[in-house]
Amino acid sequence: MPRILDLGCGPNKYPGAIGADRLRQTSADVLCDFDSTPLPFANSSFDQVRASHLIEHVSDPIRLIEEMHRVTRAGGTLVIITPHCSDSSSYADPTHRTHWNSFSMRYFYPGGIHGHDHWYTGVRLKERRLRIRMLSLWRWLGFEFLVNHSKRFRRFWEYYLCFVVRGKWMEFELEVVK
Repeated sequence: MPRILDLGCGPNKYPGAIGADRLRQTSADVLCDFDSTPLPFANSSFDQVRASHLIEHVSDPIRLIEEMHRVTRAGGTLVIITPHCSDSSSYADPTHRTHWNSFSMRYFYPGGIHGHDHWYTGVRLKERRLRIRMLSLWRWLGFEFLVNHSKRFRRFWEYYLCFVVRGKWMEFELEVVK
């Protein structure tokens, strides 16, 4: 069985996972504050770390991703789900500190955003899969399919269309490179 860590699990912990949250009234097995301390787990102790609707709430998302990378084995997976910046829910929740688009994780890819590794972190991740969810109208019209199956169309959508043809949320599946 793969070892899975569900960060910010809330009341609905991922099945079979160890849950971590900062609130006692959740399904958490471990209580921790994602803003102030390192995660209370050994290096490379998980096959998968999941963070569903958590990354937008923390004060230092780079630090949290560094911790997720640290506790995941080489070749393991990070699954990060967050609202797309074009969705009104991204801005409607006053606890959201950051807003993300489908390019945001490129910061951690080998070669970074502009062809150079970023020096603020040594974390490197490879994109295994990126899924963007849209409102049912845009799904019905085929926009969601195009955004998810054509990187060229996704880039066009992000640059020119995303605040008209809005995204809802994104699910990044990233491979840990060590």
